[in-house]
Amino acid sequence: VQLQASGGGLVQAGGSLRLSCTASGSDSGINRMGWYSQAPGKRRELIATIASSGSASYADSVKGRFTISRDIAVNTLYLQMNSLKPEDTAVYYCNAVHYSGYVYWGQGTLVTVSS
Repeated sequence: VQLQASGGGLVQAGGSLRLSCTASGSDSGINRMGWYSQAPGKRRELIATIASSGSASYADSVKGRFTISRDIAVNTLYLQMNSLKPEDTAVYYCNAVHYSGYVYWGQGTLVTVSS
């Protein structure tokens, strides 16, 4: 499975962005997909995940502002980010977790939120 993330950019505080992560190759056996963020000098952190059942979970810092979704028909994972804050500035990575436990990662897309 290859993951290609896109949709990052520069946005003012309070604005919105939608990130996309398109999967290519065989995605059979993918159990869960998610988004992580990594701010400069910090560890990569879990933002949101979505199970194959459609059940989603979020980090407390983004609850009520971000929405994760998945369109299986086009093999794409989304992250709708609203009410963005300067502290949301980071590189955002998507990942896909196989039932075996193997984890695939996308290349990351940069989100910059100006104050």
